[in-house]
Amino acid sequence: MELGTIGLGKMGGNLALQCIEKGIRVVGKARSPKPKLTKKGVKVVKNYEEFVDCLKPPRVIYLSLPAGATIDKVLKELVPHLDKGDVVIDGGNSYYKDSMRRETELSKQGIYFVDCGTSGGVEGARYGACFMVGGKPEAVKLCEPVLKTLAVEGGYLHTGEPGSGHFVKLVHNGIEFGMLQAIGEGVELLQRSKFSLNLRDIFRNWSHGSVIRSWLVELMEKGLGEINNLKEVPDYIEDTGEVNWLVQEAVEKEIPIPVITHAIIELFRSREKESDAARAVAVMRHGFGGHPYGKDDYIAKERKTSRIHPI
Repeated sequence: MELGTIGLGKMGGNLALQCIEKGIRVVGKARSPKPKLTKKGVKVVKNYEEFVDCLKPPRVIYLSLPAGATIDKVLKELVPHLDKGDVVIDGGNSYYKDSMRRETELSKQGIYFVDCGTSGGVEGARYGACFMVGGKPEAVKLCEPVLKTLAVEGGYLHTGEPGSGHFVKLVHNGIEFGMLQAIGEGVELLQRSKFSLNLRDIFRNWSHGSVIRSWLVELMEKGLGEINNLKEVPDYIEDTGEVNWLVQEAVEKEIPIPVITHAIIELFRSREKESDAARAVAVMRHGFGGHPYGKDDYIAKERKTSRIHPI
């Protein structure tokens, strides 16, 4: 098996390393050298012509890129070099209607397009991810062997027709926000109690047999061990805005999603009011996705530009 990867950042780079360890040949396209990846066996090239020439048809190409105009720009530059029957996988957090449009446009040129919701964070990319895959059966059949190899056991699902993978991932992200907010509010309550409580010990305890044990609880325990004091963590939380799309969809369809909507509002509140709950959410987000602490101009811009298709 082999995989072409465009975008060798935190997610794409770690997926490439997982490929190498599992015997999957990787050709990566990057604007700058990636010596750490090259040393591990990833072939890194600078232009699309060489990138395509290094892969055998039918090619399977995974995009690990920010949602929005970047995807369309890359497709415009890449597709002229591809052959009919090649598969392009969008493994980012694109808006599902954008993915449906792209699939329609590429299918007219004989190119398969698959939308692949990817979860598990940086650790999942490195050691085993969770994939939610939308696309035509004939397209999915071509990329399924690679994706199943890179997924944890039970972590691969063909969700259905084009767009469904990114829609399922969008709902997943909304649920994630609700869970993060609930844990953060619990931290706020613990912090304000009259007791001398050790937060890290509590989260370690909750990770062993409790009803709420989860990876997020584990990440909270781990994160607390990496900082001296929760107050040191900035309570301003950045995000790329995908869950906002879900709230807008729910409003349009008149589907009540109060928990997810409230989580978004609380995230907005973190940018204006000091909050230990926001700090706790920031610790967990940093743990699973390497999200930065405090303000980040790049992410703030991505939040404004990542959706092209109107609701």
